[in-house]
Amino acid sequence: MANAKFQSNLMNLQANMLNFAYMLTSNRDDAYDLLQDTTLKALDNEDKYAEGTNFKGWVFTIMRNIFINNYRRTQRAATIVDTTENLYHLNLSQDSGIDSPEESYGANEISAAIKEMSADFSVPFSMHVSGYKYEEIAEHMGLPLGTVKSRIFMARKRLQERFADYR
Repeated sequence: MANAKFQSNLMNLQANMLNFAYMLTSNRDDAYDLLQDTTLKALDNEDKYAEGTNFKGWVFTIMRNIFINNYRRTQRAATIVDTTENLYHLNLSQDSGIDSPEESYGANEISAAIKEMSADFSVPFSMHVSGYKYEEIAEHMGLPLGTVKSRIFMARKRLQERFADYR
């Protein structure tokens, strides 16, 4: 595609590209940044565009890929990698270490609610919370795997209903 025609087609798509960028980012400033990055990348890669290819699709694919790459980059940047010996930072408690009255009250109330359930629900739920796998719970209780999963689900659902105001 001739250079002038390529640029003309790209400029004619700017409004559509901005709408698509806004749909991806949900932020006006980020949408303008994405539009600018896409326009520059398309101009830099003009020689890679094959004549007869859907131009709009080609440009929108560039935009989508830039958005995905930027998203992944920000997710990686937010990840903390502990390089200390013995993984010291990962083993640190994430809270202050001081129990607040609200936290202890919530834990006591949740424990009481679990104890109030029948053993059919409280035992598999408690075992699951303790780290047992579904198969281990089923074997321990002599129940089918599906029954164990259902009881754990129902116990969780009952707790969510009871403590809905804590959210």
